[in-house]
Amino acid sequence: MSDIRPRIQRPFYRNGPEHRAGADVSFGDIRKIFGFKTIQIGKWVTQAEQQLAANLFFDALCDLMDILQVNEQVISLNGTLSLAFGIGGQKHSSAHYQAPKRQLSLAKNAGGGALAHEWFHGFDHYISSKMYNTTLPNGFASSLWLEDATMHSHPLNQTLSHWFQTLFLDADGIEPSDYVTRCVKADKSLQFYYFAQPQEMAARAFEAAIQDQAIKNAFLVQGTKQTVEAQVGIYPIDQHRLESNASILKYFKILGKALN
Repeated sequence: MSDIRPRIQRPFYRNGPEHRAGADVSFGDIRKIFGFKTIQIGKWVTQAEQQLAANLFFDALCDLMDILQVNEQVISLNGTLSLAFGIGGQKHSSAHYQAPKRQLSLAKNAGGGALAHEWFHGFDHYISSKMYNTTLPNGFASSLWLEDATMHSHPLNQTLSHWFQTLFLDADGIEPSDYVTRCVKADKSLQFYYFAQPQEMAARAFEAAIQDQAIKNAFLVQGTKQTVEAQVGIYPIDQHRLESNASILKYFKILGKALN
């Protein structure tokens, strides 16, 4: 018999270490510990659901911190990132990142599993002005890379640039990668431009890298392997996926060491 409870009230699988010692945390705790700019909760989220969500967010963000080997400062994007839960929903979207507000939003019952994807949108946006000489307030580093924007010379930027090259270009660094080709094909079949947007390809590749790690958290990420979307090919696959995973995790490991 299927579980008919709202999704937020059903378990999300995770196998990572205990971060809360069995205790509950609040969204106030999360804001204080990670340094998020603001956290907003929708008016239709009950107190019980808010408590469930706070614990899920906290565990997922701690798991992400462990996987990336970074500190709380990186997770909140140096205090510039805002969170929203059960608020500001968009049609056909269970989660989204709003660049003008620098806000990551998850829907109450459909947003679980999208946290890693949306967090990377926030990071991609945040790092764009650090990586490139740009005046675009809502630009993404992944898109600017493809536009050959002028990059600030720094070893970290070069490492992230290497990941973008691994992601978007073939082994010779000339033609589009098979990943790009599959995403373009998916967009053509659906007759709209979405899957092949650079920032979406980068976020899905980041998702894949997170899901492939030993620490599993279904609230943080799910769906990059067995879903219909995965079968269509809108995530990196096979050897390319392994290379992409290694490249982006190397970047965050170096970033974490530099900050510590």
